[in-house]
Amino acid sequence: MPALYPGTAAVVQGAGGLGHIGVQALAALTATKIIVVDRSADALALAKQIGADHTVLADGNHVGHVKELTKGEGGTVVFDFVAEQGAELDAWQMTAPDGSMYVIGYGGEFRAPTLDFVANEKNVIGNIVGTFSDLEELMVLAQAGKVTLHTRQYPLANALDALHDLDQGRVRGRAILVP
Repeated sequence: MPALYPGTAAVVQGAGGLGHIGVQALAALTATKIIVVDRSADALALAKQIGADHTVLADGNHVGHVKELTKGEGGTVVFDFVAEQGAELDAWQMTAPDGSMYVIGYGGEFRAPTLDFVANEKNVIGNIVGTFSDLEELMVLAQAGKVTLHTRQYPLANALDALHDLDQGRVRGRAILVP
């Protein structure tokens, strides 16, 4: 958060299960411009409702659109909640020089030329759940009503429907299986 002062840009890639929480936390805790990238129009609509300043459809031109919104630089901080199927490489391309890319999602493979790290002084940080302090802060935000979960419940017997809906981008927020 110290890097996300007024005049900076944060990019959130993936506004689903965890990403929609990240958007709300950024809106509550920073004065940065929040740009959300997702392949689902519904997820982007939710992101706009909960704090995104700009939304970008992941349509193959999204890296260029993010660069346009950031005057050619990219995000000061990029939060990649997808990190698979090439999204992890897009996140790197959307990270500004002297910026940081946080990889929260998993499943893909990240590769970048070392010259990009050195010449552009970029950072890559992996994180699965955050620190204990991060989680405490999130609970305070939730208690204050500044972060709310958007969920869709599925009976356990319909687990395949949930997976299909997630894959098709039909879940706004988190999908929860209930016994």
